[in-house]
Amino acid sequence: MKKTAVVLALAAFFWLNTYTEPAAMHIMEGFLPVWWSVFWWIAVIPFIIWGLKTLKTAIDENPEAKLMIGFAGAFAFVLSALKIPSVTGSSSHPVGTALGTMLFGPAAMTVLGTVVLLFQALLLAHGGITTLGANAFSMAVAGPFAAYAVYKGLKKAGVKPSTNAFFTAFSANIVTYTVTSLQLALAFPSEAGGVYGSFLEFAGIFAVTQISLAVCEGLLTAAAVNWLEKHRTSLKGVNFS
Repeated sequence: MKKTAVVLALAAFFWLNTYTEPAAMHIMEGFLPVWWSVFWWIAVIPFIIWGLKTLKTAIDENPEAKLMIGFAGAFAFVLSALKIPSVTGSSSHPVGTALGTMLFGPAAMTVLGTVVLLFQALLLAHGGITTLGANAFSMAVAGPFAAYAVYKGLKKAGVKPSTNAFFTAFSANIVTYTVTSLQLALAFPSEAGGVYGSFLEFAGIFAVTQISLAVCEGLLTAAAVNWLEKHRTSLKGVNFS
């Protein structure tokens, strides 16, 4: 009952903070200069290719993993669609990539995260196609790879799965927005402090909402991992990497 109450409280927190202009999700369409949009597209493509190979291997070895792949993608879609207005041209929101990273690794989560961002751009007008590369690099590459390092380190140290899930999700969230701050700073350096000064400004604004969101996302991911561990005998394809 207590776990159910925690999950409902977290869901209510996210729901109460979901309203903002549609274009403010992630980095919005047309917000980045063209050559930066192209740069981030080029940077993310090798990771997508790697991720597709990883997913194919996972499905070939265990066809029943398709269900959990879909679940991990849906989890990321729902959480990252909940947003709070933040920096102009962007927003604060959970990222939801930690669960898929723990199940299938960071390369596979790159594909799932990119698909999530694509669907949000096409169906919800959140983010955009020109900025998809930048959004994918921060949320589906940088976040998952950093989180995976945390996950493996804590797992090796013997930390219990739910606690590990909390810190893995927290790391994915914070790193995603650190990279987003850098992307915005590179595209829009301040006149006084240049890229570094602009980065501090963007990161400082994001931190106001993002730290609390990261904590809440960590708790929600921990609850999801606990549920999967409890029902793993009846759920085929649950195998934390």
